[in-house]
Amino acid sequence: MTNSFYNIIVVIMIPPLISLSGSPWTVLPPGIHPGSLEDVETAFATNSWRRQLFDGLVDAAGQLRSAGCGQVYLDGSYVTGKPRPNDYDACWEPAGVDGQKLNPVFLNFNNGRAQQKATFKGEFFPSSMICADVGRAFVDFFQFDRFTGKEKGIVSISLATDPILS
Repeated sequence: MTNSFYNIIVVIMIPPLISLSGSPWTVLPPGIHPGSLEDVETAFATNSWRRQLFDGLVDAAGQLRSAGCGQVYLDGSYVTGKPRPNDYDACWEPAGVDGQKLNPVFLNFNNGRAQQKATFKGEFFPSSMICADVGRAFVDFFQFDRFTGKEKGIVSISLATDPILS
């Protein structure tokens, strides 16, 4: 009798940050990098302030998931080498979202998104919403460094399967 065994282990890790000539901090390499909230925590919740930002992100992600959102894209100085980012930027996939269950703060863009920042310590946009400044959907706009205009990466988080939200 012959026994055959195999094990398929899939590890998703956020890649190491890279230098981008002209940018003040290291950034994610170009592309959309899948990761879990736990991966984000490991990579970016590296001091007490960044931990507070992460806690706001988890709260927001849970509320978005409860409204039917399946995907969040994380950007901003939070996913860079900046030691003390002011906040994080995120956009969420609107497909499948029940507007009746969506916290209205996710659609409040007044006063520089002050209510979003007060509630979640970050800013949120529907991923397909066009950023008026550049004429691109936020999910695309987020993939360019604001200092250099060069491509950089963002993190995608699948809310439906994320263990922290389960």
